[in-house]
Amino acid sequence: MPFYENVFVARQDLSAQQVEAMGETLAQVITTAGGNVTKKEYWGLRTLAYRVKKNRKGHYMLLNVDAPAPAMAEAERTLRINEDVLRYLTVKVETLEEGPSAMLRSRGRDDEGGRGDRRGGFGGRGGFGGPRGGFGGRDRGAYDSGRRPRDEGPRESAPRESAPKGDGE
Repeated sequence: MPFYENVFVARQDLSAQQVEAMGETLAQVITTAGGNVTKKEYWGLRTLAYRVKKNRKGHYMLLNVDAPAPAMAEAERTLRINEDVLRYLTVKVETLEEGPSAMLRSRGRDDEGGRGDRRGGFGGRGGFGGPRGGFGGRDRGAYDSGRRPRDEGPRESAPRESAPKGDGE
């Protein structure tokens, strides 16, 4: 039988237990149709890239499936009917991954502090209101927005070199 990976995104106002129950129901549909669910992973409540049906977040769930094509068609029909499912994606793969998926492995690395401090406002890069302050997020050291050093006196004026002009100007 072919192997499939199915990921679905459920509405943000559901609880984690309700999403797990949806995964169990989907697994039951697949096993009834002659397939087998080898792995179920709940990835948690994550922010969506854009709003989907007025939701900014969604609960993600992964199912690794060993099933015939009609069983997956029935599973997708079930997902399509369910109003709590925002999006779903089924991909046919050559082999099923045994251990934790890449999403769970990366979450474990974040918990250990492997990706640095995440207190920054935008992406942990120290942007707006981040640990280094300022809007741009770059550590400018003694310079204030690229102007003159803070701890030095007034700047002496020096002649500026003009940029070479291109042809036809």
